[in-house]
Amino acid sequence: MAKDQTEARELTRSERAAIRRLVVGMCANYDPEYGCLPLDCPCYMLNKWWTGAYCKYFQNAVLPLDSVLEAKLTGTNAAFSQKICPVCGAAFIPVTSQAYCSEACQYEGNRRKSRERMRKKRQNKRV
Repeated sequence: MAKDQTEARELTRSERAAIRRLVVGMCANYDPEYGCLPLDCPCYMLNKWWTGAYCKYFQNAVLPLDSVLEAKLTGTNAAFSQKICPVCGAAFIPVTSQAYCSEACQYEGNRRKSRERMRKKRQNKRV
């Protein structure tokens, strides 16, 4: 079996909801009134219940936006390269040894570490 393919299975409710969110929110080929613009029919991905064949545009351009869902559907290890931000809890793909998802979270994380370090320092002075 190829690394992109896993055994066909029924999609979970959360996976179907995530696919719907991606199609409605991020797919350039989707129009709420007309459906799939290139095919001029209802979007195939909105009524998908099983893993397997996906819309090529969805698979190549839209699905990579949600790497956790992509890992679940394709069987790749993209989820393992992700980190969870210790401040806000958001999943992100790190650049080099990045520990936080944004500069704001980095600032807040450093502030928390500094506060904890100073608390321990004051506590050790009392003893």
